[in-house]
Amino acid sequence: MTTGAPPISGHQNTLDGLRAVAALAVLTFHVAGSAGATLDPSGARWLYNGGQVGVPIFFTLSGLLLYRPWAAAALDGRAAPRPGAYFRRRAARILPAYWVVIICYMATAGRGHAGDPGTWIPLLTLTQTYLPDPWWDGDLGPAHLGQVWSLAAEVGWYATLPLTAAALGWYARRARGDDTGARARRLLVGIGAYAALSLPYSAAMFVHGAHPRMGLWPPRFLAWFAIGMALAVVTVWARLDGGRPVAALCRAVADSWAACWAGAAALYVIVSTPVTGPVRLQTPDAFWTSLLDLVLSGACAAALVAPVALAPAGHPALEAILGNPVMRFLGRISYGLFLWQTLIIVGWYEAAGRTFRGDVATDLPLLAAASIAAATLSHHLVERPSLKLARRPARVPATAPSS
Repeated sequence: MTTGAPPISGHQNTLDGLRAVAALAVLTFHVAGSAGATLDPSGARWLYNGGQVGVPIFFTLSGLLLYRPWAAAALDGRAAPRPGAYFRRRAARILPAYWVVIICYMATAGRGHAGDPGTWIPLLTLTQTYLPDPWWDGDLGPAHLGQVWSLAAEVGWYATLPLTAAALGWYARRARGDDTGARARRLLVGIGAYAALSLPYSAAMFVHGAHPRMGLWPPRFLAWFAIGMALAVVTVWARLDGGRPVAALCRAVADSWAACWAGAAALYVIVSTPVTGPVRLQTPDAFWTSLLDLVLSGACAAALVAPVALAPAGHPALEAILGNPVMRFLGRISYGLFLWQTLIIVGWYEAAGRTFRGDVATDLPLLAAASIAAATLSHHLVERPSLKLARRPARVPATAPSS
């Protein structure tokens, strides 16, 4: 094991901090959108559009953390995760808290459809983006659940990850000899090919007659997940790197965190402009702006995540910025913060009669506080108990004594 290499297991406070950054970016975007600020070109309000970069950050983190055990299995021969345990943990992590949100939505804003199984079933199973002709306006789903499209895409990726990892592992093990570096390089090549699948899929979205919501389905975002998967391979490789050049590279990237984040900030500014697609969701996108969004948003997420993922444990600057108690707390509740924010934001603006007539400066602190409160309750009352239950080993029935 190489000293100073990035960790490949256990809890990482700095990654919690990145989750907090992503969740707060999405929250700010949704408040600004409901307030009408994203449609106002005056001043610097257009920068709120860049808050959507929280989605590729989340997808990159999922690729890093969920693929890392499979990367370790492919590179050093340890046992790969069991699909049954993997799916059980994913279901316990995602579904209970999400189902509570759906029940609350159907009891409030969606009560007009409370007796409709055609609404309940797609929402509960995260298949709403695949419906051919839903009752709600817009492609993202009901307005109070507009952010859930990305969760549906992520769950679709979760479902295919064991097969994807098995295929990549088979390809890596075809390397000649027992060279870890050769297997790692083959894994990175395979992940590059996997990421490239997003390109023809993006082109297919614009073929006449294509499903109007194809742009919300998992194949569109393989490139973003692949960024995290590639980082997972590099972290494991660094741990097994006897000659230490890979570990040294990881440390160099980590120590260049300020330059990387400056690049991420520049990309954020570009992503906020119409270069990466129309500001209004009702305006049809075009292939080239869609492709630029895929590439530039992914590059922004990579520049933000890479220094943190590749840093050795206890990196002073990154721990101070992302691993402090406030960011750790927000990271722990980030899933609930993601789930509850739109129901709270849209509901509040509708109740106040101020939809598209809000003030982000005054509304954001209030709505952030309400969302954080709901997320905290969700974390302690639903998410933690569900995960504890999923971790509990199955009871082995006692064997009756022989007579």
